[in-house]
Amino acid sequence: MQQAIVAGGCFWCIEAPMQRLKGVNSATSGYMGGKINNPSYQQICTGTTGHAEVVIITFDATLISYQQILQVFFALHDPTMLNQQGNDRGTQYRSAIFYQNEQQLKLAKQEITGQTESGEYSAAIVTTLEPEQEFYIADEVHQHYYDKNPYQPYCQIMIAPKLAKLESLFRDKVK
Repeated sequence: MQQAIVAGGCFWCIEAPMQRLKGVNSATSGYMGGKINNPSYQQICTGTTGHAEVVIITFDATLISYQQILQVFFALHDPTMLNQQGNDRGTQYRSAIFYQNEQQLKLAKQEITGQTESGEYSAAIVTTLEPEQEFYIADEVHQHYYDKNPYQPYCQIMIAPKLAKLESLFRDKVK
């Protein structure tokens, strides 16, 4: 198994679609990239800790590649929004790829170049490339949030459309 670590706004919006991909064993919500140990959700929400809401995706590379995970990641959020996705604002909602090694860094740079050259975006991609740091798992209430609360308004407005987009764009990759 391999891992990919991404941040693209609220972790619920990344976790739910990623866990539905063939080859993905797990998608775990948490925090990375900040300056305090063991941050709480309340601390993260202040935007002062430096952490991003991230998802660690554990996957079988014989079924889905790191590059394919990144392609789905870019399709799930707007990588041109600096520290924001929808109404969620602050550095905790930044677009970031936390790479674990030089190969992941190389592939992430290639994907950003490809996304930039695709012409799909009218503004520059602001996704940061950051080395993996200490991961702090979010509380259980934040794990599989959509699956536990599919009719909650945030889930219906923000996550359900991402799941529909996933099904539309990556049908052959969905479980």
